[in-house]
Amino acid sequence: MTLSKDKKSEIIKNFGKHDKDAGSAEIQIAILSERIRELASHFDEHPKDNHSRRGLVMMVAKRRKLLKYLVKTDYNSYKKLIKELGIRK
Repeated sequence: MTLSKDKKSEIIKNFGKHDKDAGSAEIQIAILSERIRELASHFDEHPKDNHSRRGLVMMVAKRRKLLKYLVKTDYNSYKKLIKELGIRK
């Protein structure tokens, strides 16, 4: 259920502002979005896995907080990110 090192480095490369950037809000949101997608597909096979569902709810809440922060600090980056990730309409 965790992201592979290759997938994570690909996300960092795609959403990072520069080479050494690994912790900006954009990258954190992109990584959380990928983990949320993986967990959502996990629940198709294991619908009664409530322990993992709690983790999913916490990840969604953290992503929502980071998106709220990004709206306040850099609205253009927010619009670009949600369009690329396809999270909101």
